[in-house]
Amino acid sequence: MQLGMIGLGRMGGNIVRRLMRNQHDCVVFDADPQAVAQIHKEGAHSATSIKNLVEQLAKPRAVWVMLPAGEITENTITQLATHLEDGDVIIDGGNTNFKDDVRRAQTLKVKGIAYIDVGTSGGVWGLERGYCMMIGGDREAVTRLDPIFRTLAPGIGTIELTHVRDPAQSTAEQGYLYTGPAGSGHFVKMVHNGIEYGLMQAYAEGLDILKGVSQEIIPAERRYDLNLADITELWRRGSVVSSWLLDLSAIALAEDPELKAFTGYVDDSGEGRWTIMAAIEEAVPTDVLSAALYTRFRSRQDHTFAEKLLSAMRKQFGGHQESHKG
Repeated sequence: MQLGMIGLGRMGGNIVRRLMRNQHDCVVFDADPQAVAQIHKEGAHSATSIKNLVEQLAKPRAVWVMLPAGEITENTITQLATHLEDGDVIIDGGNTNFKDDVRRAQTLKVKGIAYIDVGTSGGVWGLERGYCMMIGGDREAVTRLDPIFRTLAPGIGTIELTHVRDPAQSTAEQGYLYTGPAGSGHFVKMVHNGIEYGLMQAYAEGLDILKGVSQEIIPAERRYDLNLADITELWRRGSVVSSWLLDLSAIALAEDPELKAFTGYVDDSGEGRWTIMAAIEEAVPTDVLSAALYTRFRSRQDHTFAEKLLSAMRKQFGGHQESHKG
């Protein structure tokens, strides 16, 4: 099939490469001419503008937008829509807020343009492993573009099938799934990322406990000098806590056991916040996911006013003087 791609960053570029490996025809555009030139060398058709990209696509057209969520995606889709026609499709494969998807789908439907939101997981490893995709939007358009999604998906691979399921009833076993109307794909991906925050925090805290047992505050007979790189490698095999995130942790610790290349500052990309907002709207308790998000906020600060006040109260009621001045 033919697909237009706007955005050739870490994921957009590799999505194009995976499609081309399987004989799909790709027309690409990016604000960075060097990114376009590089993937043109690899076999993609290059475009000099969004308008030029649309002009190179056969009708009915399908254009995938793979840009950071927010204003840049909003402006790009708005501009793209002015060049498309009845029967064409816009796919947003970034991490857009699902409420924006609902609005966009309604607006584009008036022009006869179908809108698909694809929550895309796989990161920089997706070229080889494939992408797990949660797909919402126009069902007819999703069905028409199934060859694209099937190519990008990981496939069944070596993962054992769930014995109580019939794989013929769903594409979930292939690594992609139509989740429902506009916004549902990004809603599922949003919660997926919220869970990811919690899992990452659990690994981080557990490994920090293992690291901390070597401190002098621990009695000598219970002080252990544990090799975290070896332990994470061990847990990858037969353990109930094994996962891809653990695999990545094992790589990181093998490369840099003390993680000296990192400051401890941790960003969040928005989906964790939106997950908590959705939980509040639904009155669903999210103790772990909320704590994981707040820990990221905390990582970006030195000592806060609140912590200073806690220390001050300890001194006032009990005469406690903090031993650490840093």
